[in-house]
Amino acid sequence: MEKLIGLLKDIRDDVDFENRTDLIDSKILTSFDIIQIISTLDDEYDISIPAVEIVPANFNSAEAIYALITKLKG
Repeated sequence: MEKLIGLLKDIRDDVDFENRTDLIDSKILTSFDIIQIISTLDDEYDISIPAVEIVPANFNSAEAIYALITKLKG
């Protein structure tokens, strides 16, 4: 999880990824941020995120993103 938080902070260092659970719902992350996150996750975790998984629930928090990574790696 620490690695993920670091990667997310590289994309948006002004966001409290450790505590926020409304990153999409509160429009904290933009569509461009999501594209950057997806690209970073693809590279760093050697996963491919299918379009069906690109939904707000999977990107609302670092925990949700981590759960998505775990699901796709498993």
